[in-house]
Amino acid sequence: MNTDQSAEATMSAYPRRPKIPLAKPVFDEEMKEAAVQALQNERFVLGESVFKFEEEFARYCGTKFSVSTASGTAALVLSMIAEEVRGGEVLTTPASFVASANSIIHAGATPKFADIDLETYTIDPAKVRLSLNDKTKALMPVHLYGYPAAMKELCEIASKRGIAIIEDACQAHGASYDGRKVGGLGDAGCFSFFPSKNMTVAGDGGMIVTNDDTIAERVASLRDCGRAKGSKYVHRMLGFTERLNTVQAAIGRVQLRRLDAWNERRRQIASKYNELLSDLDDVITPPNGDSIAWPVYHMYVIRCQRRDELRAWLERAGVEAGVHYPEPIHLQPLYREMFRYRGGEFPNSELLCRDALSIPMHPNLTVDEANFVSERIHELYQS
Repeated sequence: MNTDQSAEATMSAYPRRPKIPLAKPVFDEEMKEAAVQALQNERFVLGESVFKFEEEFARYCGTKFSVSTASGTAALVLSMIAEEVRGGEVLTTPASFVASANSIIHAGATPKFADIDLETYTIDPAKVRLSLNDKTKALMPVHLYGYPAAMKELCEIASKRGIAIIEDACQAHGASYDGRKVGGLGDAGCFSFFPSKNMTVAGDGGMIVTNDDTIAERVASLRDCGRAKGSKYVHRMLGFTERLNTVQAAIGRVQLRRLDAWNERRRQIASKYNELLSDLDDVITPPNGDSIAWPVYHMYVIRCQRRDELRAWLERAGVEAGVHYPEPIHLQPLYREMFRYRGGEFPNSELLCRDALSIPMHPNLTVDEANFVSERIHELYQS
């Protein structure tokens, strides 16, 4: 019997199991009650829960201001418009969801890329230094998979060049760097509340945090049709309709209170996976936190040999797995067409996208389920 036949025989010996999902959003009775209360007692648009959620989220991130939006992408777009990047370039990483770069185009700027450090999966400060030019107006580090980028070095670079930092923290709610929450380290930080994230508003939603009152005022106007503060029909900016609705904000307030406990559980699961998978030469586990960078494991992403084969193998065993992301941004069809990328420009990002596999990670994942996932991975590589 060859290796493939042996592996298939091993798999067929296992009974079908309930699917172990990659992510599992929480929506319980407390959140349902908060949503109903908001529906019954508040304005549907910009009701009291919206402003309370903003106050609480700013306090959580350690910033002066917080402005909610209809999505994480909207948060990124409006932050860059507020920073007046139009006509310039914004430097970011190609190893991210495409919205990171799309938002730069929507804000009227040109996305440029710097490769990642494979030790952290985040933008490499050394590559950033080589990629800056006179057209660069902002730097957008992405805290990918919930791991903080090297903010000390990036902030030093930005300060010397006089450019803004807009943190894409859409996957990093509660992560910290040098004792401070991400999002509050640059000029503005942007979060997404999409259902797969560490906390959600039961749909699309976003948040911008900042210590700059000018940015906060501009973003608040931009998300609300460009209205002047305190006025209903005076519009000083070319705005959008990108408001977070009141019901979602009410749900978000409950989720925010649970976030730290959920993140701690994610770290426990990650530690368990690290232990279980440490003996496999074919698998590289995600970067661990240290005294400076404190991740929150939005996803637990391994790098592995035979990635697509392992994904199919896990799916047959009832384990959902994902690829985040199959292509780096610069090799997406749109970016190939617009900017003539051919491949090979950012080798670390391209390697990550070839090898990366996300395995189940959520606060309700049990130790037994983590053991089961590990056992199935071992079966493939040890058969």
